[in-house]
Amino acid sequence: PVSIRTLIVFIALAALAAIGWYIMAPSPQMGPGAGQRPPVSVSVIELKSQIISREETLPGRITAFKQAEIRPQVNGIITQRLFEEGAYVEKLQPLYQIDDRPYRAALSSAQANLQSALATAKASEAKEERFKRLISNNTVSGQAYDDAKAEFDQAVASISIAEAAVTTAQVSLDYTRVLSPISGRIGKSSVTEGALVTTNQLESLSVITQLNPIYVDINQSGADAMRLRQEIVGKNIPVSVLIDKDRNIRHLEKGELKFSGIIVDETTGSIGLRAVVPNSNDILLPGLFVHAIIELGEQDVVLVPQRASTRQADGSLAIWILDKDNKAIPKNLVVSGSYQDKWIVTNGAEAGDTVIIEGYQKIRPNMTVSPSAWITP
Repeated sequence: PVSIRTLIVFIALAALAAIGWYIMAPSPQMGPGAGQRPPVSVSVIELKSQIISREETLPGRITAFKQAEIRPQVNGIITQRLFEEGAYVEKLQPLYQIDDRPYRAALSSAQANLQSALATAKASEAKEERFKRLISNNTVSGQAYDDAKAEFDQAVASISIAEAAVTTAQVSLDYTRVLSPISGRIGKSSVTEGALVTTNQLESLSVITQLNPIYVDINQSGADAMRLRQEIVGKNIPVSVLIDKDRNIRHLEKGELKFSGIIVDETTGSIGLRAVVPNSNDILLPGLFVHAIIELGEQDVVLVPQRASTRQADGSLAIWILDKDNKAIPKNLVVSGSYQDKWIVTNGAEAGDTVIIEGYQKIRPNMTVSPSAWITP
């Protein structure tokens, strides 16, 4: 006889088999193709060419247009400071007065030596002329005439030496009045009246900085700089200075891009650019960190939203494009820069292409998708 335990196991297995058949059995209402997943829904946009006013914003630093360190060219005691610290000074404006008494005495001595040399030369010339007449009738010997001629030539040379000494003494006297070599703002003075200064000392007396115009030194990566150089060759490129990027505070005067470096920095891989910007109110000061806006003008371009692209392992950009059968095709994207939140396309996409903006994370190459127009948030 069958035990109760065996009967219970038999009934349980039969129930499990019935449940499995019920689950696996096809529904009579399901038609052909039942069980297939519907196409992935994606948001797309059709690319169109458009005209934009192209700008590139790059970090930069303000550099003085001219800067001169003031150093004495003669030794002496400072007797006067002739400027106000921080003031604007003109070129050749007196800045310091060094005690000039020793140099005036040296000039007077040199001038006296010159007068002596002139008197000696005058006497030697008269003697040479007299011996020249006497030698014709053998009144004096040829040797005596030669000596007189040599004495006169030596006197003439002494005049040149004395004149050079006068010039040197005059130059030294002029150097006792220290003049500004350029126009600009002068900084603080490192010396006061009574200080001893020496010729070409290491410490400068003060520094003059020309602030108008001013340089903006810009750094850009080597590859981008090469592309930019091709775009700006032969053109006058305006440059604006963004003083505060967060608050969008711009310098009111526009400058011009003047120089592009020819050597790539081995450490940073960047190339230096330089713009000259008017600075009539002295707002831009050397050392100030700013952003330079390089205005490249209007261009007819194709733009791809940056959110439609992905960055690959090698650093390149990739996007998904739909073909006429709504199949997703991956493409490598080559760009020349950015505009707002979009890439400026140079290769990989063109006007008329349909690009997937959202939903590309769920698709594979050649997968058929269900597209719908992307709604800008």
